[in-house]
Amino acid sequence: MSTTDPASVAQALADAMLVEGDWTPDGLARAGQRVVGRRRWLAALADEVLAVCPRPPHDAPRYLAAVVAGAPAFERGTGRAALRGRPVRVLSRPVGPTRAGGSPWPTAPLDDVADLARLLGLDVAHLDWMADTRGMQRRARPGPLHLHRYRWLPRPGRVPRLLEVPTPRLRRVQRLVLDEVLAGLPVHPAAHGFVPGRGVLTGARAHVGAAVVVSADLAAFFASVTAGRVHRTLRALGHPEAVAHLLTGLCTHRTPVRVLSAMPPGGRDGERSALRRALAAPHLPQGAPTSPHVANLACHRLDVRLAAYADACGATYTRYADDLTLSGGAEVADAAGRLLLGVRRVVHDEGYRLNEAKSRVRRAHRRQQVTGVVVNERPGTGRRQTDALRALLHNCVRHGPASQDREGRGDAFRAHLEGRVGWVEHVHPARGAALRRELERVVW
Repeated sequence: MSTTDPASVAQALADAMLVEGDWTPDGLARAGQRVVGRRRWLAALADEVLAVCPRPPHDAPRYLAAVVAGAPAFERGTGRAALRGRPVRVLSRPVGPTRAGGSPWPTAPLDDVADLARLLGLDVAHLDWMADTRGMQRRARPGPLHLHRYRWLPRPGRVPRLLEVPTPRLRRVQRLVLDEVLAGLPVHPAAHGFVPGRGVLTGARAHVGAAVVVSADLAAFFASVTAGRVHRTLRALGHPEAVAHLLTGLCTHRTPVRVLSAMPPGGRDGERSALRRALAAPHLPQGAPTSPHVANLACHRLDVRLAAYADACGATYTRYADDLTLSGGAEVADAAGRLLLGVRRVVHDEGYRLNEAKSRVRRAHRRQQVTGVVVNERPGTGRRQTDALRALLHNCVRHGPASQDREGRGDAFRAHLEGRVGWVEHVHPARGAALRRELERVVW
């Protein structure tokens, strides 16, 4: 059945124009006639399209459709036809393949949606359902077809955190997207979180021995990376528009209303409201394997601006996920307040928010920490935390681990201690080795 929906008519005209191959007024008008028949306004439409797109946007058919839909000739022509009771209909719809814009990085060549479906081992209909670009699952009742599981993590005195964990079938697809499409795309040198070969230590070493360390925290980091930001990033990296659209859908998610309604208490009203708004819109879910790397890619412009700002101020800048750190010598220390004010302006201009309660200015006479690593003289762990962990392990040896499990972790208490000891081993191997020997003495 032919369609009369103006958006569908505009998309059909755009597709036909790209198939025609003759990017001239006569060629575009001829392509339009194949879709809607002879219409007087097609010649004017062709001129208006060429004024906006002097070259055919083969990798952006949806953009071209938006240009067609917004053209005055199209609006007049379809509007008058509708008033006469004879709306413009799509008589035929030729569709040609899109072409990728090209990427200098090692990533799977994806010229169209069919290429993406083949790469992921799906048919196009199944791919469209999993991407859920229209957000159908947000208001759907809970059931086995939902692709995410949810868990609120209460944080006393702070806004709770939401884990949005993909189901195994979606996780498998996201892992393929990460390994085959995204992994080869580079992130900014200032980014140290979730980057092979970098980590908390590489980021901390950049700030050792500084006169001042200024730290700030991005509020609701993953939720603040919107689908629009992800789509623009994928387009800039060379993916065709239709492919970037579906990849964005696979990597982002809209939190269902029922989950937002179940948010546990904690935090200020304004912060809770801001988090709800961010989660209700398409965003990177915390829990998806693609989110960390996509967040780094989407933050490239933020990193570029903050790195340039830091360089102009004589400071050094690094970012580990949502933790922003700048440091420098005596001149930077004298202007630390203004430096933090500049960071706040850049962050706000890029569409993010700072968690003001976690902004810190630490001078050399105080303990300076970067992502949990003490950097006053050399990268290391805080002695107070290490001594507390040593005492905890000693008590576990003497009185049994159950007596020290004050938070009721149960079977997870052992993994908790393993993680804390492993952290010290990573940052300070000598201290970590002593703690490891003490942990091995615990009788479980």
